[in-house]
Amino acid sequence: MTTTIAPTKQSKSFRSHRGSYWITTFGCQMNKADSERMSGILQTMGYELAEEELKADLILYNTCTIRDNAEQKVYSYLGRQARRKKSDPHLKIIIAGCLAQQEGETLLRRVPEIDLVMGPQHANRLETLLNQVDNGHQVLATDEQHIYEDIATARRESAICGWVNIIYGCNERCTYCVVPSVRGKEQSRTPQAIKHEIEELARIGYKEITLLGQNIDAYGRDFKAYEFNKSGKLTLSYLLEYIHDIEGIERIRFATSHPRYFTKELIDVCAKLPKVCEHFHIPVQSGSNKILKNMGRGYTVQTYKEIINYIKQIMPDSSITSDAIVAFPGETRDEFEETLSLIEDVQFDLVNTAAYSPRPNTPAALWPNQLSEKIKIDRLREINNLVENTAKKRNLRYKDSLQEILVESINSKDNSQLLGRTRTNRLTFFPKSSVDSKSPQPGEIVNIKINEIRPFSLTGILL
Repeated sequence: MTTTIAPTKQSKSFRSHRGSYWITTFGCQMNKADSERMSGILQTMGYELAEEELKADLILYNTCTIRDNAEQKVYSYLGRQARRKKSDPHLKIIIAGCLAQQEGETLLRRVPEIDLVMGPQHANRLETLLNQVDNGHQVLATDEQHIYEDIATARRESAICGWVNIIYGCNERCTYCVVPSVRGKEQSRTPQAIKHEIEELARIGYKEITLLGQNIDAYGRDFKAYEFNKSGKLTLSYLLEYIHDIEGIERIRFATSHPRYFTKELIDVCAKLPKVCEHFHIPVQSGSNKILKNMGRGYTVQTYKEIINYIKQIMPDSSITSDAIVAFPGETRDEFEETLSLIEDVQFDLVNTAAYSPRPNTPAALWPNQLSEKIKIDRLREINNLVENTAKKRNLRYKDSLQEILVESINSKDNSQLLGRTRTNRLTFFPKSSVDSKSPQPGEIVNIKINEIRPFSLTGILL
């Protein structure tokens, strides 16, 4: 039987032990944040985190569909759990996230051992849906609806740095992207709800928060009757000012920005607010105006550079990171080289790269001018080499500098070291203590002198 259930208010009382659970998360920061909330819901219901995946009584795969290889990995994991369920019929298998939304009932037909398929808009309804499973139903929840949230139930991976969703969904129609069809329309949270969540995080010791959204700088445009600032609009700029002075929070970050909505006003606000870190992630996707137009991105290379130049003017010490897609349908060698030139020109601190992957129900997937796998592999290798070299050059500016590091944890690969990040988001390793000082604790801010440079991380000594 396949059912979808109307939203109900989650119970907050802890129940008797129901068994153990395991969550595997694929994809972006939004998925990680969703997994933290679903983990919290499971623990509220009486589940305990399993020691290992193959011993868990409930398996939840929170999936991604932005690339084909992410999908194939999920099906590989599913096959293993489906075989396990034949000998353990009480095992519960849940598929959540974007692949669940995209495939829906197809997943149930392909892997009938699955108990629950739920799209991202239903993450906060996990308890309600699981109760239906417990009553003997196979449940499909992929209908589009308003997100009913109870953020306070999240079981967060870090006790120092926390994700805070401020806007769900996406209204853009980039020709390569499946996100609007799987995550739904934009839905901004109210400033009051966001502030309350951050205040709760501060109360229990969190020092840094990262505001999340598919297009975070589109925050507030779905509100109509709000008058929170002088312009009568609710914007990301306003929100940053609204939450800035929450006691206990030392750093504020945000991701991911869309160049179409990134304004000088936002940059000016970031420059004047001391807690807002000097790091901007602004995906460019291509250095070719023709390709950007074909992608439906809504800006040109020139307007993108104007944003970058203004950041460098107002906040010269900032790090700037980006995303780029190579081998988009019809991309010529010259157009690809325009992307390489843009990377060299801007001198990004980091660029997340990917070869174009046709996705279901997207216009670009149907175009006849698809490029070969060989071209994709070759261009991806070439751009990655450039990104690494550029990142290494950018990192040279940290050599022998004094950096403010928020201590996050022990380095899992070397327990003699601690790790944290600079305000510009560079991962930094350093010894637990100097000769005459005690080891700093997670949540402390320390000064580190950088003495070793790598393309994507730093090492230093504690002062």
